[in-house]
Amino acid sequence: MTQDTLPLAAARPSRLVRWPFFVAGAVAVAVAVAFSEIVAGLLPGAPSLVVSVGALVIDLQPPGAKDVIVSIFGTNDKLALNVAILIVAVGVGGLLGLVARARFATAAMAFVVFGLLSLYASLRLGIDSPALSVATVGLAVIAALGSLRYLVDSARASSGDSPSGSPASVPGSPPAARSMAGMPNWDRRRFLIRSGSLAIGSVVVGSVGRTLLQVSHSQEPPVAVLPGSSLSPAPLSQAASLPVDGITPIVMPNNRFYRIDTALVVPRVDVATWSVKVSGMVDREISLTYDQLRALPIFEQYVTIACVSNEVGGDLVGNALWRGVHLREVLAMAGVRTGATQIVGRSVDGFTVGFPTEWAMDPGRDPMIAIGMNGEPLPVEHGFPARLIVPGLYGYVSATKWLAEIELTTLEAFDAYWIPLGWAKEGPILTQSRIDVPRNGAAVATGPVAIAGVAWAPDRGVARVEVRVDGGPWLPATLSAPISKATWVQWRLGWDATPGDHTIEVRATDGRGEVQTDQVSPPPPDGARGHHTISIRAG
Repeated sequence: MTQDTLPLAAARPSRLVRWPFFVAGAVAVAVAVAFSEIVAGLLPGAPSLVVSVGALVIDLQPPGAKDVIVSIFGTNDKLALNVAILIVAVGVGGLLGLVARARFATAAMAFVVFGLLSLYASLRLGIDSPALSVATVGLAVIAALGSLRYLVDSARASSGDSPSGSPASVPGSPPAARSMAGMPNWDRRRFLIRSGSLAIGSVVVGSVGRTLLQVSHSQEPPVAVLPGSSLSPAPLSQAASLPVDGITPIVMPNNRFYRIDTALVVPRVDVATWSVKVSGMVDREISLTYDQLRALPIFEQYVTIACVSNEVGGDLVGNALWRGVHLREVLAMAGVRTGATQIVGRSVDGFTVGFPTEWAMDPGRDPMIAIGMNGEPLPVEHGFPARLIVPGLYGYVSATKWLAEIELTTLEAFDAYWIPLGWAKEGPILTQSRIDVPRNGAAVATGPVAIAGVAWAPDRGVARVEVRVDGGPWLPATLSAPISKATWVQWRLGWDATPGDHTIEVRATDGRGEVQTDQVSPPPPDGARGHHTISIRAG
């Protein structure tokens, strides 16, 4: 190789060695994220950058996004958002690494801007310490810039780049030329070791931090015993459940109960300092501590609640025995003023719901501030220390978890969280039924087959469930003994399966005589409609 060919030899690899700079930027972002995760896991009140940005993304989502995400990922929607944020962040970091190849100051300024955006996302939540937020974000940006500087310099050495981004073409043996000549490129190996070590370390540290964060936010409530109930439903009889393998249980265990909310990490509430405030259009503003709430008359009731995002045949619905205080009694303590047409529930993380005051005041239902679930203190993921349970309404307009405030206002004066995103102002749960057995696509033996599932119409009750096979006549199913009008029932139909492919369809009729519609509609804006239909093969 002559001296005249050196510039050409060095120029060729320069077009192929941009990847180290992309890696440098991506790893720098990983370092920042890992730093924030471990600090958030170790120090209560410190923010996780991923959680803070995720909360901002949730609040800025366009109409319809919630339905799409939940329909794809179900209760794994939060995991999907976390992963998406990480992928985008690392990708943006990689692009900034390419910028840093020639203009490091520009890339550094972009890192600072993204740091300020993360700080804003953290402070707007109001649940992290402002001082810890500033310190965590500031140190995370410093760690990212230090890593970027370190790896960019190493990338330049490995590729033979000059700081300006042009290939090193000084006569002699630049790294690129040595590599092409068959000699080992020690600078490139050194870069791979450095970037790989930082990347692996970031994954380990970040994973440990997220684990600590999740554990600290999901610890069992520090309440050993629930207060006794002065009014409880009678013990469930055998008739309340049908003996069918695979059917959904009448009472869903806490660890199997669906969870859909906007919190990427469940809020950590200190019960010793927590209180719920009743404000707005009331005669007197009141505030009740946890002990004061527990001292009020306690009652229990079974209530089936559902998510408005639930598709026909979906599992975002559940029934539990809730223990708590009468919402109307708490409202009476404050004195509801004439003209207050809406009750707004606010969570400790700022999430809001809103439902008509007249719905809560109707003597035919008993909305509650729940502090217990299935005989246990309310689990943290389901709203500890207290949440609203309003029979007959979808959760997006009623079921405030981690309750902090109840405000009386008007329907015109305030739109709760989901309303500007295209969801209906009022959200009564629709009459629905679901086939649990057999599963869609299952193969069954010919002969006697049990078709079974659940149906719900809170707070109207289920009067009848009917099933038809292959478009034939509607056949009445056997129902379990209803617990109350606010809960679902199980149903069962015996069927003699013949060989071949079959379609099975179910519909319910509520306690008012209204038959579940067969007109199909998506969840937005007020719940999915249609008959749950499955296909099976017998043979």
